[in-house]
Amino acid sequence: MKRRLFLAAAGASLAASSVPAAFAAAAGQPATGKPLRLLILGGTRFIGLHMTELALARGHSVTFFNRGRTNTDRFPEIERLRGDRNGDISALGGRDWDAVIDNSGYVPRQVREAATLLEARVRRYLFISSVSVYAGFARPNDESSAVGKLEDPQTEKVDGATYGPLKAACESAAEAVYGATRTSIIRPGLIVGPDDNTDRFTYWPARAARGGRMIAPGDPRDRIQIIDVRDLAAFTLRLIENDRGGVYNVLSPPGKFSIGDLVSESIAAAQELARPANPPVAEWVPAATLAAQKIAPWSDMPVWVPASGEEAGFAATSAARATQAGLAIRPMRDTVRDTLQWHLTRPDAERATLKAGLDAARETAVLASLSAGRSG
Repeated sequence: MKRRLFLAAAGASLAASSVPAAFAAAAGQPATGKPLRLLILGGTRFIGLHMTELALARGHSVTFFNRGRTNTDRFPEIERLRGDRNGDISALGGRDWDAVIDNSGYVPRQVREAATLLEARVRRYLFISSVSVYAGFARPNDESSAVGKLEDPQTEKVDGATYGPLKAACESAAEAVYGATRTSIIRPGLIVGPDDNTDRFTYWPARAARGGRMIAPGDPRDRIQIIDVRDLAAFTLRLIENDRGGVYNVLSPPGKFSIGDLVSESIAAAQELARPANPPVAEWVPAATLAAQKIAPWSDMPVWVPASGEEAGFAATSAARATQAGLAIRPMRDTVRDTLQWHLTRPDAERATLKAGLDAARETAVLASLSAGRSG
């Protein structure tokens, strides 16, 4: 699971994104008080761009700090500071902001150095972490659950084994400098929505848009948990606007969504937007049968995990604290439809070769095998 979450997060950090201006009207409570000055460490990729557009729509000002290599034409009106978290961060010196949003900290050294430089001049440090900080997923986790520990505390190698423990160490680094009350820690689940080219969530509406028989995993009632990037952005800004610290799992509450919801909404969106000649039909295949066919959760069947086993708790992570703090989750229908609408505008090569999900030829072969087994 740690490796799968690492791959999802790494892919999301590389995905460019935008947020429709109309979304601001449905993004929670409007900003109150004076406009805030926000510093985003990163800002030019998937999560940061959603946060930026929403922050601007709510009347705040935004400064980016990054290497200046990605999406340099986006948001020409905002200030950009050039630097490198693995090199020179001096551009952050001598400036004041109300809050910093750290979207790009992956090792504790990066977080410690930035926090130390900013602490006297920036009121709040908000760090984007991950639910993959938790030590295991056999049981449900909440914010008090044990987090993973690094075998080598000095390592800065980010991979499937170290991603979660490094994020946990980053959290500790931020709190060590800013203190618990001035630090806000967000632990998102699987971040999804338009422009996320990891294709994990995108696979389902994209697959339905191709039409025909499609494998659906397990039982339609199997629970899943996600967070639409736009809901993540709204909650992040809500914490900053309310000057609220603490640690929050930010994802849909356990049981709110099922894999059946995702598949059925994907089919509905595909019929509305893509209108395939051969309408999509879900064929539900039990988890044991999928395992026998060597079809894996997350990689072949993205978003879904079996309802039992050592990863069953992954779909039962508590979201109670964030919900009490104002987290709002939009309907699955909206996320699916908006994701498919974006997907249909992608270049042909991207639409034809998704980065996640069951290969079309492999799916056809498995469906044929299952049909043959039933007829035999």
